[in-house]
Amino acid sequence: MHSATSEAVAMTGPRALHNRVAATLTALIGHDLLALAARFGIAGVFWLSGRTKVEGWLTVSDNAVALFADEYQVPLLPPELGAHLAAYAEHLFPILLVLGLFTRASALALLGMTAVIQIFVYPDAWPTHLVWATALLYLAGRGAGRVSLDSLLALR
Repeated sequence: MHSATSEAVAMTGPRALHNRVAATLTALIGHDLLALAARFGIAGVFWLSGRTKVEGWLTVSDNAVALFADEYQVPLLPPELGAHLAAYAEHLFPILLVLGLFTRASALALLGMTAVIQIFVYPDAWPTHLVWATALLYLAGRGAGRVSLDSLLALR
């Protein structure tokens, strides 16, 4: 049981300072900021990956097909189809995330891609994939935030 003296010390000591800082950070770093940062951050990761698979705007390169044939080797997916699907997905879903349009569906699609990459392609890269999955799970679970087309169109 705490005495009145120990409670008074706790309200003015290091714990109180920590709790005031935490409350300030909670107020400053709300969902809208987190969602915007997650949308742009993860969109950048996938967009840049998609750009390595194409020549020009959206012509899938022979190198991308070769990567799917030789290195990625996703089961049950022919390399040409895999290269095309990945290249298109890595362009479409990041654009939707940046716009904040169909954010939850886009996040789930990229989360599925992340799972495939983790399981079949680069299983040792789990720390990176966990960071991606965290951002994508946040967006799937909480949505795009107020700075988005989802919000403007009243899409949850």
